[in-house]
Amino acid sequence: MIDVSPLFTPITINGCTLANRIVMAPMTRAFAVDGVLAESGIDYYRRRAEGGTGLILTEGVAVSEIGSYNSSIPGFSRGPALERWRQAVEAVHDAGGRIMAQLWHTGHGRIREQASDPTKPSIGPMTTYLPEGSPLIDEGGTYGEGHAMTAGDIDAAIAEFAEAASHALDAGFDGVQLHGAHGYLIDQFLWGESNRRDDGYGGDTSARARFASEVIAAIRAATGPHFPIGLRFSQWKLPLHYGVKSWKDPLALERFLEPLVAAGLDFLDASTRRYWEPEFEGSALTLAGWAKEITGLPAIAVGSIGLDGPFDASGVQTHSAPSADLDRIVAMVAHGEVDMVGVGRALLANPDWANRVRSGDTADLKPYDQAALAHHW
Repeated sequence: MIDVSPLFTPITINGCTLANRIVMAPMTRAFAVDGVLAESGIDYYRRRAEGGTGLILTEGVAVSEIGSYNSSIPGFSRGPALERWRQAVEAVHDAGGRIMAQLWHTGHGRIREQASDPTKPSIGPMTTYLPEGSPLIDEGGTYGEGHAMTAGDIDAAIAEFAEAASHALDAGFDGVQLHGAHGYLIDQFLWGESNRRDDGYGGDTSARARFASEVIAAIRAATGPHFPIGLRFSQWKLPLHYGVKSWKDPLALERFLEPLVAAGLDFLDASTRRYWEPEFEGSALTLAGWAKEITGLPAIAVGSIGLDGPFDASGVQTHSAPSADLDRIVAMVAHGEVDMVGVGRALLANPDWANRVRSGDTADLKPYDQAALAHHW
């Protein structure tokens, strides 16, 4: 039997000590009503903490109405929404776990027709997600037309992120993670295809990182020096741009990451479809491995961990059997390539996934299928 002990050693991120290296990856669940997390969400998160997960990263929490994916996404406004999150945090803490909130602004990725107010246009770096005539539109799709953010809109969005982080701190969260992946607002600024601005927020890799850097700096100012701030980032983008490489080589990745670290970032979550795949030609390092190599920050590897199959070629989440073959990810942690492992779909099917891996009781792990998304347990 494989020695999984490297996954079950503590790690500390900016003063926050996690009991182990297992992280519940953020997964959109869409069980909120009027921005308030469903009451079932309290037990949903508690069960994963009781099941041995060291750190829970919540589903994306909308930082504003215009930034919400749709009307069933939880928010962070004061009142019932914040109080429900406070209850979920207390439940996780009572179970011995740690929980950080993922802050989410979808930009042009918002489903406008399902929004609380569909009359409001979506916002992003440009009027459209991708420029008119881009071949990527035919290859992987785009989103509807919206509103190109003015300097005032950018300032307002930065303030919304900072306010949401302040609310997370008030609710007792152990930190926050910015959703800077998959073609949503922060990523729309980062990606050269979705950011053709000619002001200070567009241009080369470093300039396109300005918005994310200013969001991080504003959160740091609002929450103080000892509140962990993480970033989820990815090469691939939605709707179906799975072959995209925002950063073609390690130097481009370094130019993107350096200003974010300087702004106050504490950890990185490299979202990939297959965690084991090398990122750049000529090196066996994964995207998470490169993130740690460049910055020295703790890095999370994620992408089909605990499953026999990743996303299929079209991006559909297909039925995947559980996998007890964890040799590669354990070795990556043991050798220091990455620090934590992000587990998503396997944890939806098995809230006690971490405890089962630790004890070696993996024979009866339940397979994930899309039917699991209909349940909030």
